[in-house]
Amino acid sequence: QIKHMMAFIEQEAKEKVEEIDAKAEEEFNIEKGRLVQTQRVKIMEYYEKKEKQIEQHKKIQMSNLMNQARLKVLKARDDMIMDLLNEARQRLAAIAKDPAKYSTLLEGLVLQGFYQLLEPKVTIRCRQQDVELVQAAANKNIPIYKEAVKSNIVVKIDQERFLPSEICGGVEIFNDNGKIKVSNTLESRLELMAQQMMPEIRANLFGANPNRKFTD
Repeated sequence: QIKHMMAFIEQEAKEKVEEIDAKAEEEFNIEKGRLVQTQRVKIMEYYEKKEKQIEQHKKIQMSNLMNQARLKVLKARDDMIMDLLNEARQRLAAIAKDPAKYSTLLEGLVLQGFYQLLEPKVTIRCRQQDVELVQAAANKNIPIYKEAVKSNIVVKIDQERFLPSEICGGVEIFNDNGKIKVSNTLESRLELMAQQMMPEIRANLFGANPNRKFTD
């Protein structure tokens, strides 16, 4: 009987041990799976975050490269326009070397200045080498102006202050107190025309801009 009892107790003990081992193994596997899944999620989140950072960095780099390329294109276009304007200035300077053409041009610039000011007394400032031509242009235009506006005009050529000799030519015309000025130098006319025609110039050189809604 004692042997049977001992055998029974041992059997129960073995079964209990097996049951405890099985439960422990089950709990271990569950905990291991939970920890593995938790770490897997963390690793996935970490690499998703890294991937997003890399993607964002790529977008920023691409945007910077595109902006740099766009700026280079704009710089090249501006340089081309400046070259075009410089060539126009050189051609204007050549006109001033032709007395016949330049005299006709001065006549138009002087008369236009008279009409823009509509003042009874005006002073004309020009390059020192142009004094005689400008005086001749003023003398020719005084009767034309008087006939057109039915008003007298007294014209004075400034003999003390001259325009820089290195400019292409043209005149500046002031009212009697010098507070109102009409700049009709060839450079100022070129600049004015360039501003007015810049959209057209850009379209002719580089094609129509799809982002521009208005051209004036």
